[in-house]
Amino acid sequence: MKNNMTPSEIIDAIIDDRSASEISDAIKDVLFSKSSERIEDMRGTVASQLFGEPDQEDEEEEYEYDSEEEYEDEESQEDQE
Repeated sequence: MKNNMTPSEIIDAIIDDRSASEISDAIKDVLFSKSSERIEDMRGTVASQLFGEPDQEDEEEEYEYDSEEEYEDEESQEDQE
């Protein structure tokens, strides 16, 4: 059975000395509801960051990595000569 109490109703339940399990369940329900709302709000942003176009910064890092790899290749060729 879902309680769906508002925060003020939870405070009233504490003041009225209702059972600890009822109050605990109500708090958990409120927290779960708020967290699921926030997750839904962020879902689109996270999805676009994971699967969207690469950022300019990511492209620069990839270029730097390629340059270092080329530099290491040139050093190994010089060592072999």
